[in-house]
Amino acid sequence: MSRLPSPDRGEWTEQRKAMFEGKLEPGDPAQEEGGPPNILWTVAHHPTLLEPFLAYSATLALRGVLSRRDSEILAMRASWNCRSAFEWGHHAEFALAAGISEDEIARLAASAEAEGWSDRDRLLVRAADQLHDTKTIDDETWSSLSASFEAAALVEITFVVGHYTMLSMVANATAVPLERNLVPLPRG
Repeated sequence: MSRLPSPDRGEWTEQRKAMFEGKLEPGDPAQEEGGPPNILWTVAHHPTLLEPFLAYSATLALRGVLSRRDSEILAMRASWNCRSAFEWGHHAEFALAAGISEDEIARLAASAEAEGWSDRDRLLVRAADQLHDTKTIDDETWSSLSASFEAAALVEITFVVGHYTMLSMVANATAVPLERNLVPLPRG
C-alpha cells in the first residue's frame, strides 16, 4: 500500500496534464491504464519539482547519447541493485523494446560476471555495480569505458545510474503502487 495518497487525477488542470506530453517513454505500461506511471503521480505531490523533473527525465531517457539498449541495461541494473520492483517492472518492458532479450533481462539480476554478456554489456553492468557499491567507477573500468564511449556518454552513464537509483529510492520509500502486468522483480 502506498505511503502517500494518490492525487485526484480528475482535479488536475489541463496545464499540469500538458506537462506530461512528449515526456513519457513510448510503450510505458502505465499509459494503458490512462496516464503517466504512478511514480510521476508521486512526484506530483511536489508540484514545483514536477515540471523540471519531467524535463530532465525526458532529456535523459529520450534524447541521450547512449543507445536505448545501453541506457536500459544501466537502468535495469540500477533498479535491481536497489531492489525496486516498480522500476524493474517498467524498465523490463523498455528493455525488451530496446532489443534486450528475456535471458539478458534475467541475467541483469545476476552479475557482471554471469555467462553470456558481451564485453560491452558486461562493462556497463560492472559500471552500474561500482556506482551503486562505491559511488564511483574504478580506474580499470573507466579506462575500458573510455575506449568504447565518447565523453558525453561517459557522463550519461553516471547520470542514468544515478537517476534510476534515485527513482528506485523514491518508489521504495513511498511504496509506489505497481501498475498491472509489470514484469516482477526476480527473487534474490
